Amino acid sequence: MFLEQFIAYIKYEKRYSPHTVAAYGSDLDQFFSFLNHPEVVVTHPSEVTHHHIRNWIVDLMDKQVSGRSINRKIATLRKYFKFLLQGQIITSTPTARIHTPKVSKQLPVVVEDQKLSKLLDNDLVFTNDLAGTRDKLIIELLFGTGMRLAELLAIEDHDIDLQQGTVKVLGKRNKQRIIPLTAELKRLVQRYRELKKDKLFSNNSLKLIVTNKGADAYPKMVYLIVQKYLSYISTQNKKSPHVLRHTFATSLLNNGADLNAIKDLLGHASLSATQVYTHNSVERLKSIYKQAHPKASN
Repeated sequence: MFLEQFIAYIKYEKRYSPHTVAAYGSDLDQFFSFLNHPEVVVTHPSEVTHHHIRNWIVDLMDKQVSGRSINRKIATLRKYFKFLLQGQIITSTPTARIHTPKVSKQLPVVVEDQKLSKLLDNDLVFTNDLAGTRDKLIIELLFGTGMRLAELLAIEDHDIDLQQGTVKVLGKRNKQRIIPLTAELKRLVQRYRELKKDKLFSNNSLKLIVTNKGADAYPKMVYLIVQKYLSYISTQNKKSPHVLRHTFATSLLNNGADLNAIKDLLGHASLSATQVYTHNSVERLKSIYKQAHPKASN
């Protein structure tokens, strides 16, 4: 079914994150498994019809799969069949007649920036050795720049210019952007570099963020680090690196930053992706109004 070619395409040409590549592969495996049924004989992608896809959607709904997850799976199929269409493997795409289920918009999950700032300013939370300095740098970078997890893992030492106070980030669609660093981040990077140098690691990784043994950091490692420290200040279930990205954007918006500037800092392709943070800002204003206005409770 040309799955390997498609995965190679999104991994190496489109440069999707490992998490996204894995999600696409899982979605397609599920779809092909659904088609692997005695009553359904499909041996080539050109034989897939919109009826097959609709039946799969119904099956997912029967299994109580959320509308948001179903929409993501449909998006995977659209990308997959578009790839096959461009490669002239098929002559038409069966997703053209498929409509995605409507789902309610969920507000981005954030943590209170004041609590996060206090956490980062607490000298008792992070140790002064390589591991503790690295952990603090991870939290500071995610919260201070809004970069994605994959972007963080891809940063090499030379991508950070301490004189200019900037970090060069390679985002989705190979789009490069420059993000300014705070004075604290510059100091922390310098300290971290010194500690790494003192360790005399034999593997000499070019990546900025490394393991305790000097190897390239990996997604699960960063997830666990973020979850560990966010658990000190938050009881919410979601404590991922992306929560810090959401917190970065929401904090900027609440403090008067221009939406277009936030879009550029986040590396969004369109303003519509950034506008979701305005909802968080509105909810904050409503909360302030209810607490402060004498008529708000009436």
